[in-house]
Amino acid sequence: MKPSPLSRNTALAIIIISYLVLGALYAALTPAWQIPDEPAHYNFARYTAQYFTLPELTMGCYDQDYLSQLTGQKFPAHLSIEPVCYENYQPPLYYLLAAPIFRVSNGNLLTLRLLSVAFGAISLLFIYKTIALFLPNTVFPLATTAFAAFTPMHLSMLAAVNNDALAEMLLALFVFLLLRWLLRDAEKGLSLPIIAGFALGLILLTKVTAYTALPLSAFILFLEWRANYELRTTNYELRTTYRKLTNILRLYLPALVISLPFYIRNALVYGGLDILGLRRHDEVVVGQLRTASKLAADGAPAYLSDLFRSTFHSFWGQFGWMAAPMDSRVYLALSLLTLLALVGLILWLWRGESPSRKQKQALWVMAAMLLLVSGVFAGLNFSFVQFQGRYFFSGLMPLGLFFSIGLNEAFRRRYALWMAGLMLLSMMWIAAVSFKQGGLDKWGVLLSALATGALFARSWLPGQASTWYLMSVYLLLAGLSAVSVWWFIVPNL
Repeated sequence: MKPSPLSRNTALAIIIISYLVLGALYAALTPAWQIPDEPAHYNFARYTAQYFTLPELTMGCYDQDYLSQLTGQKFPAHLSIEPVCYENYQPPLYYLLAAPIFRVSNGNLLTLRLLSVAFGAISLLFIYKTIALFLPNTVFPLATTAFAAFTPMHLSMLAAVNNDALAEMLLALFVFLLLRWLLRDAEKGLSLPIIAGFALGLILLTKVTAYTALPLSAFILFLEWRANYELRTTNYELRTTYRKLTNILRLYLPALVISLPFYIRNALVYGGLDILGLRRHDEVVVGQLRTASKLAADGAPAYLSDLFRSTFHSFWGQFGWMAAPMDSRVYLALSLLTLLALVGLILWLWRGESPSRKQKQALWVMAAMLLLVSGVFAGLNFSFVQFQGRYFFSGLMPLGLFFSIGLNEAFRRRYALWMAGLMLLSMMWIAAVSFKQGGLDKWGVLLSALATGALFARSWLPGQASTWYLMSVYLLLAGLSAVSVWWFIVPNL
């Protein structure tokens, strides 16, 4: 089913407005400092607002015992957050933007949180516009936007004082600009690589984990060169060499000009080639659990089990400083949905309609973006134990797209009975495992039985029902985001 332009615009407006309402709700009702790293980000903004300069990351900014005391006692009033300053190495753009708001609001936490919510709303707009570049007459632009808007843990992180929301917004803008250029969607004479270069420079000044934009841009340049190579003509080599050099300069020169002063400052402050402050960061965070220590203590099987379980839970919702998980029944329902999406995505890759050349290019960009984000997560966990799904949030655009494609394929009528059978097998497995452990998981059996029935009913419904099923999933996800505040955040934090 192809939604009309009017209905698409209306649906997009409903998604963004709903996100803003939910974001404001999370910002207002989440207790102070009960979002990972928020005190350290707040202190960076406060220092910049008070002294009109950037702070330095120094020894003592990270005290594991004191931080554990703060989080364990839920940040009591008699314990100051001022010593928590381990984010002082971060690039400065977010804090420079937050500083005047900090001064005007006298450091009001809710006001600063709402700034992040606003950045998140702009991100949703660029996510929609990016997917609409290559899948314009489908449900996927709206579905991908809804995935990003209504993932509960993502909402929680976007309602916090941190640089995540700004980084995601700039990254979404950057991908949108370069995809327009790659897919030849720009107006004549508009030099998108130059504009994208300025966006890249701002990304470099916002968050280190968003530096995936650098290899991603190189991959897009390669795709553009390859597309031109396939259309080669006389004097091709000379023109291509000139074009490649021109595009590289247009993209990376503005980014270098914007970010170079920050790198020079860091070289002077932290010494040598530590232009990102990462070496200083590793020296400061003494006491943080190391991967080698956990592997030695738990062994590889237990380590991997904890890695996948904790990452999955905290991607969807494990609030506070990982101290307020959602109900196990919610995780089970989300696991069944994820299973359907994975199987559906495999079916789509195997038997789906062949995409056009432009769609293939864009899908390769989405896959590369997701791969790079996964690489950042792996890199973070190589040294320290960071089983937190929030590190995947800069890749929510490709994640939401592939999740939606997979679910849409799984909900097709021709696969409905097969998917019902898969859910029936899941129900039998849940029943057998739980019974073996000493008691029948009645809720698990019920949820998988309901999924089996819904998919069996799908086999009798018309073809466009796959879209209805897909959008119903995101309506339920929005509902879960709404109730999570009162079910999991307020009672436990």
